[in-house]
Amino acid sequence: MSKWLLRGLVFAALMVFIRLVQGAAINAWETKAGLISVTLVVIFAILVFVWGFIDGRTDARANPDPDRRQDLSMTWLLAGLFAGIVSGAVSWLISLFYKDLYVGGLINELTTFAAFTALLTFVAAIAGVALGHWVIDRHADDVPRQHHGLAATDDDRADTDVFAAVRHPDAPAEEAPTERHPQQP
Repeated sequence: MSKWLLRGLVFAALMVFIRLVQGAAINAWETKAGLISVTLVVIFAILVFVWGFIDGRTDARANPDPDRRQDLSMTWLLAGLFAGIVSGAVSWLISLFYKDLYVGGLINELTTFAAFTALLTFVAAIAGVALGHWVIDRHADDVPRQHHGLAATDDDRADTDVFAAVRHPDAPAEEAPTERHPQQP
């Protein structure tokens, strides 16, 4: 299972659970609807932030050179998009049987709510990743950076590498620039 899929499934399930709790809590305490909703969204963001922080620390420990680190932004963006779309669809499906759940129409759930969930997940996770990198990097010794590209067979990030589609599979990771000397007449 890819990293983004695992994170997407976990946070889709968490968002559906939060929306079920929100529906039950708002029906019990109608005058506190705003406070309940904000509190549940903050709890969701904190949990995403913690996972992002752990990812950032793990990545910084595994790769002291910042140029060699994983592309966690694409991982978390895909996870957020997946979590938003899946949780919106599942919440809408549950609302057909459980009328106390606060949902819009199917199109609204698959667009507006999915975009909100994706953005919340992405921003909280990337903030956690950045803090996790910083916590490790502030105590690390200076490591010389290597600027000669990544290996083309890096299977760990094959599903989130944005340049994989345009890179020829047999080409070297990065070609050295050739110098051209103009011929003198």
